[in-house]
Amino acid sequence: MEISALILSLYIISLSILFVFASHGFSMSYFYFKTFKKRTQDIPESELILKDCPMVTIQLPLYNERYVITRLIDCVVKLDYPKDKLEIQILDDSTDDTSEIIEHHIKQYLEKGYDITNVHRTNRDGYKAGALKEGLKTCKGEFVAIFDADFIPRKKFLRRTLPYFYTDEKIALVQTRWEHINREYSLLTKAQAIALDGHFVIEQAVRNRAGFFIQFNGTGGVWRKQAIIDAGNWEADTLTEDLDLSYRAQMRGWKIKYLVNFTSPAELPAEINSLKNQQFRWTKGAIETAKKLFPRVLKSKMSFKMKLQSFIHLCSNMAYPFILIAGILNLPVTLIKEGGEYDPVFKLMSFFIFAFISSFMFYLYSQKDVYEDWQKRIILFPVFMMGSMGLSVNNTKAVFEGLINKKSEFVRTPKFKITDDKHTWTDKKYLTKKIPFTTYIEAILALYCFVGVAFSIYYIQIASLPFQLMFSFGYGIIAYLSIKQVFIYNKTIKIKTKVE
Repeated sequence: MEISALILSLYIISLSILFVFASHGFSMSYFYFKTFKKRTQDIPESELILKDCPMVTIQLPLYNERYVITRLIDCVVKLDYPKDKLEIQILDDSTDDTSEIIEHHIKQYLEKGYDITNVHRTNRDGYKAGALKEGLKTCKGEFVAIFDADFIPRKKFLRRTLPYFYTDEKIALVQTRWEHINREYSLLTKAQAIALDGHFVIEQAVRNRAGFFIQFNGTGGVWRKQAIIDAGNWEADTLTEDLDLSYRAQMRGWKIKYLVNFTSPAELPAEINSLKNQQFRWTKGAIETAKKLFPRVLKSKMSFKMKLQSFIHLCSNMAYPFILIAGILNLPVTLIKEGGEYDPVFKLMSFFIFAFISSFMFYLYSQKDVYEDWQKRIILFPVFMMGSMGLSVNNTKAVFEGLINKKSEFVRTPKFKITDDKHTWTDKKYLTKKIPFTTYIEAILALYCFVGVAFSIYYIQIASLPFQLMFSFGYGIIAYLSIKQVFIYNKTIKIKTKVE
């Protein structure tokens, strides 16, 4: 009896915390409709014309990106902007042949008079933040645009973003929405696209329209150099230097303008272990940033509403440990429910279904807002949910490492110039060579949750069955793809070695 009560209590606490974070979907839906008329508002077309072109520095931070760096350089030099007003800094921390590829490729542009500098550091001090800070020491631009290696900047990027800085001298950053060039590559990229669209189409846009803090997304944006310096410059004490600087700048009174109707195309991770590394870095970095800055937010003179929204924004990744707990406790809770002793409690617990509805609404509007074929896209929402559940082991580890201040390397997400099904990642470098320890946990949990599925069917507990299935398939798919990627990569390497 006591054990059952303890398990049920822990389960309810976990679901309650998840409900609080999931209710963010209701909040964003409310502000989405409240600010709906603003979504198409823009400055007059006449003000989008730059009369005087300021000096702009384009920073391209990278580490071992041999497959995509030349594509990025080619796009940057084709920007519709006067050549004499454009400085390009390649902030290269590479340790492989990427540096040689860069040096060879930029020769043609140097001969044509482009101002391109390859800043090759022999160490990775501060990782991306360190590279950006180093470049800022010598950059000539009044404004600094930043693109990661996997991005494909649109030709009109500077013409479309810079005018906003002249509408308000307190604008520190203009951030553009990410677009996904390989969205249709696989089920994995389609699910990622749904997740990112929730952030870029709804969360960023709605927060910005409602007057809440938003963030720089690390790429696809342009900063006022003065704002970076005033906010304390780039700092490397978290893995999300972009989120960190964004909050410090906004707390100093600077503003961010978000453009939902202008996009910066980019490539999504095409294989699972790169995605897991990316999710780990984003999750851990957000927790580190929350620990660093949320106490300052609480002490500030912000309104309660602003502080609450900042808490959800900075701390939402705390949900992952409770997703994991809920997944583990689903099976014993199924057995407890069959005993019938806690029927009134289980009837009240049906209220938690609203957490699922809240999340669904959030992602539904993110698809309806920008895609005509949104019905076809939102069908994959359960796949996205399964992926989120399956990643809870990986991301829970990230949460705890962030909480205990365990420092780790900035593991960048490798990209392979994959834009359609004609391309493959199996013969590329940078892939994970060993099966991560967390993958074994995911595989065990997949089998464990499947036992829960069997019990739900046996006891005819239809209400719990969908969630049992999503947990089981979520862990199973993540584990399967992780193991498959490593085996395919190692097999490819062996074949290459034999041929050579």
